[in-house]
Amino acid sequence: MIMDKDKTLAFIKELSNAPGISGFEDEALAVLRRRGEGLGEWSEDAMRNLYLRRSPWKEGRPVLMLDAHSDEVGFMVRAIRSNGTISFVPIGGWVASNVGAHRVLVRNSKGEWLPGIVASKPPHFLSETERRQAPELSEMVIDLGASSDRELREEYHISIGAPVVPDVSFEYRPDRDIMIGKAFDDRLGCAAIIETFRQLSGDDLKVNLTGAFAAQEEVGLRGATVTAQQVQPDIAIVFEGSPADDTVLESSAVQTALKKGPMLRHFDARMITNPRFQRFALDKAKEKGIPAQEGVRTGGSTNSGVIHLSGKAVPVIVIGIPARYIHTHYSMASYSDFENSVKLAAEIIRALDEAVIGGF
Repeated sequence: MIMDKDKTLAFIKELSNAPGISGFEDEALAVLRRRGEGLGEWSEDAMRNLYLRRSPWKEGRPVLMLDAHSDEVGFMVRAIRSNGTISFVPIGGWVASNVGAHRVLVRNSKGEWLPGIVASKPPHFLSETERRQAPELSEMVIDLGASSDRELREEYHISIGAPVVPDVSFEYRPDRDIMIGKAFDDRLGCAAIIETFRQLSGDDLKVNLTGAFAAQEEVGLRGATVTAQQVQPDIAIVFEGSPADDTVLESSAVQTALKKGPMLRHFDARMITNPRFQRFALDKAKEKGIPAQEGVRTGGSTNSGVIHLSGKAVPVIVIGIPARYIHTHYSMASYSDFENSVKLAAEIIRALDEAVIGGF
């Protein structure tokens, strides 16, 4: 099946724009349910992990889980200051130098998303010592334009614990095949699950297929700890928005470049990839003419870190969609890499059966 590029881009745009830090993934899940209507049976658990079970489900067949996480990095309101600004804490891994002077959206108690700016002391008021030091997150505030804590509470309806997300709108540059937006880690993975289901519509598979959209990955792989128990997969594919390295490393060291296909990692901080499943996936990419990259990560992890340790051990591969500058307000990715990630996953799934999985 040929992917409808315009419809898929519209889907990615809607998912990327949806606000949803860890624990507050609701709006992203609503998009997934709507865009995945008719592809299977939906369910949720108390953690807001979302599941899509493909029909027909045939008893006795191996269970394959497609994983992605629905949350994004952001912030949370920690305190409301007397001058009307907001103290906040990071949700997920942020570097302080990437945070200041950017726009954010803060959700109030009425469910409205209000625009604000991450602010720090202007240079006019800095001492010489302060000028030579980058501000820490604890020294930054969010300013919505209020002048007192009373105004912020009673008129803006802001309360402690409110979620905060980057204020970014998705765009696509067709001349360069470049997507720019927020939350590509891991809304691109979420979209890839839906599109993989769509690619496999009508196929008589030899495995039962469940998509699991895990909550709270950015705060410690928490959602996947539950989804792995719920689905009890025999095998799994993790879709991830993987940090691209083509603008930060010399060319000989680059393993996750834009426009060179998905990256399949052999190793990261939480998993040594099953080498037999990894080889099977890389061979399938070569057989089908799908570009793919290989990576050995020196840091970072994915939901595979807990999935592969579940049950009696689960063979897992990670199909990473390269995305520049994740864990900042703006990411860049190529639509072609997204499309090839879906194509590769579909071809792998079509080739799996009980005997093949047993060989891993």
